[in-house]
Amino acid sequence: MAIKNTQEEPKTPKKLIVKTIIGILFLVMGLILFISFISHFFNGFMDQSQISELMDKNEVANNVFGKFGALLGEIFMTKGIGITAFFVPIFFILLGLKVATNWKKIKPFTTLYQSIFFIIWIPVFFGCLFPDYHVFSGVMGFEINDFLNSFIGKLGVILLLVVSLLIYCVIHFKMTYQSVQAKLEKRAKLNSLKQAEKEELRLKEEQEKLRQRKELEEQEKIEKFNKEVEKQQENDLIEELNLIEEYEKDAVKSQQITPNEAFQQEFTVHQPQEEEQITETPLNITPLIIEDETLNNEVDFTPNYDTQEEKNESDTLELKVQHIDEEEEFEATSARLVKEQGEYNQRLDLPNYQFPPISLLRKYDNGNTLIDQKELESNKNRIIETLGNYGIGISQITATIGPTVTLYEIVPQAGVRISKIKNLEDDIALSLSALGIRIIAPIPGKGTIGIEVPNSNPSMVSMHSVIASQKFQNVDMELPIAFGKTITNETFVADLAKMPHLLMAGATGQGKSVGLNAIIASLIYKKHPSELKFVMVDPKKVELTLYSKIERHYLAKLPDAEEAIITDNTKVINTLNSLCIEMDDRYELLKNAFVRNIKEYNAKFKERKLNPEAGHRFLPYIVLIVDEFADLIMTAGKEVELPIARLAQLARAVGIHLIVATQRPSVNVITGTIKANFPGRVAFRVTSKIDSRTILDSPGADQLIGKGDMLYTTGNELVRLQCAFVDTPEVDKITEFIGDQRGYADAMHLPEYVGEESGSSLDVDLSDRDALFEDAARLIVMNQQGSASLLQRKLKLGYNRAGRLIDQLEAAGIVGQFEGSKARQVLIQDDASLEQLLNNLN
Repeated sequence: MAIKNTQEEPKTPKKLIVKTIIGILFLVMGLILFISFISHFFNGFMDQSQISELMDKNEVANNVFGKFGALLGEIFMTKGIGITAFFVPIFFILLGLKVATNWKKIKPFTTLYQSIFFIIWIPVFFGCLFPDYHVFSGVMGFEINDFLNSFIGKLGVILLLVVSLLIYCVIHFKMTYQSVQAKLEKRAKLNSLKQAEKEELRLKEEQEKLRQRKELEEQEKIEKFNKEVEKQQENDLIEELNLIEEYEKDAVKSQQITPNEAFQQEFTVHQPQEEEQITETPLNITPLIIEDETLNNEVDFTPNYDTQEEKNESDTLELKVQHIDEEEEFEATSARLVKEQGEYNQRLDLPNYQFPPISLLRKYDNGNTLIDQKELESNKNRIIETLGNYGIGISQITATIGPTVTLYEIVPQAGVRISKIKNLEDDIALSLSALGIRIIAPIPGKGTIGIEVPNSNPSMVSMHSVIASQKFQNVDMELPIAFGKTITNETFVADLAKMPHLLMAGATGQGKSVGLNAIIASLIYKKHPSELKFVMVDPKKVELTLYSKIERHYLAKLPDAEEAIITDNTKVINTLNSLCIEMDDRYELLKNAFVRNIKEYNAKFKERKLNPEAGHRFLPYIVLIVDEFADLIMTAGKEVELPIARLAQLARAVGIHLIVATQRPSVNVITGTIKANFPGRVAFRVTSKIDSRTILDSPGADQLIGKGDMLYTTGNELVRLQCAFVDTPEVDKITEFIGDQRGYADAMHLPEYVGEESGSSLDVDLSDRDALFEDAARLIVMNQQGSASLLQRKLKLGYNRAGRLIDQLEAAGIVGQFEGSKARQVLIQDDASLEQLLNNLN
């Protein structure tokens, strides 16, 4: 039986209703007066004759509100206070807004008090300037001005108006000679500062122009020097070629000498060459000897010492150009580039990018943990009483208050078995009338037993408090994630790069999506778009769509993908395989750079020790986020599980990390292969101990209280946390702030991957059908199941022949295309259609 909601809706007090009605009446009155005065200002002269005939229907006034409006304008403006009558409707409008809304910033009576001087002064002023135009001065201004003219004269009236205005300014604005002088001096200082800034800017521009001019001159000198060096190298090359030609001629002549003379000549010439190798130029003769041996082993040079000196000189010039040590030159080049240009800065791709400010995140009033002493004492007494009822004595008990849970640490008396306390979990929960009692027996690293009891008034942990904390701001991690706060009210930050993959699970509505948003927000607040890319998979199509605004900054996708947020299962398979290709490419880069992980690789690239022309590039971290893994496993199965398992096993070293979330933590979704490669686990509240063991390999997640209450482990101990709350509007503000900035031309493109299509009908010849083709077709149609295993069992065939039969059946149009782990669709529904198709084939 449903319980009725007996709570009554709050009633609006009658006083507020009356105030709202009165405010609306004042507001309407002010608007009518304002519009009537404007219309009277332009049409008042023509409406004067109609005012006297108020009841005559034939007389029509030009005022917007007719004769009533003309009468109001005549009373307040012409026969009243002139153009200052506009203060009256403004007062009524402000009064109506004040009464109806009670805005503190609206002060109608203060405005009226401050305008009394001008209500008197302005009509007299206009009466002095335009005595014939009563619409400006009104009767009041005209009469006062007429009286003053007769009493003190025209000049006296003008002096009176000026003096009275000056006195008002002195009283109201506190204008004195000193204050005016101070303002003038301040303005003069500002002008002088602006002039100095302009002068400084002009000097900087001149210095910049002078520096550019010097750089151009140096560049021209360098180019001129390079041209001279190139010309010298060309001359040296020509001389070397001439020398080689002379050597060849000498070699041809030496072939005409007798063998004895050749031996004598070879002996005599070779000896001074050996001396030159040892004493003078040991490196200059080596390339010449090798070159001559390639021509003819028995050929040697004639003993021409003049030409020999010329050859040595030419060789010396050549060796000055050659590299002595490739590694030393490489180190020198990288050091020179770092000295000239500095280390490579990947953030210069988007130099004006600004990280989102913390002010975009909302502060919550109940962010501070409140200590209820009565609740603590009550829970302590009930715990002691419950344990005492079962003969368990306690020697000490302490309480640690967290945002949502209080940890009571007890030290039992000697001789008490821990298992006896652990079995009393339900009894303690009954005595405390609380949900989610969890007993930690014992607490790792302490000689105590912990009892976690939910607070009656839990406080919310805002993302603002977590991001703004010193622990997160000063953290030295590659991929820091601020999950929330621990039981001791400390901000908990973990490094995704060291996890290296994270598995999240929990029942529906327990905080998984908020946890994913908190993870993404933490990474966005710490990493530049050039250092981090997300690959987001959202089968539900609504959880991660907010992040499409930052596609050009933080997201990665396939080259032919229209949207960066992947929702189609086919594209998910292609994307996962593309990530595997990216992983292999990165491992190839790491191998060529002789490093072991992405951190060492990027450090080496920043030091300019890796040549971009050889394919090297700065490698950003890639985080793959899968929001609903169970749906992918149900639809794609092994096609999704295998690439994810491969990425989880290998991709850590190359900076590719996985965050997989699911609301159905069953063993057919979170398989042993997945669990073995996901050491980082986050569990929100689940419905059973079996699900808790599936996620964490231990119970505990079934005893959480929900609403962001979570357990985190990396294979060691369990840590209970309150996940930071980040609402959808906050995520929207962050993505809008980033999306409005200049980004890359497009999202980061992953390597292109073309899916393999099994069972293609293009290479099947139906004229050469199997002898069992018709029997197989009838069997498939009868069972309405298109699978090779069915043919193997029923027709007693091997796998290869059954596969060929399936290919032929697909080519004939009897079964559909390959669909992964699913059975093929049978396209023929009855035997009559099948027989007709077989007759056509025959």
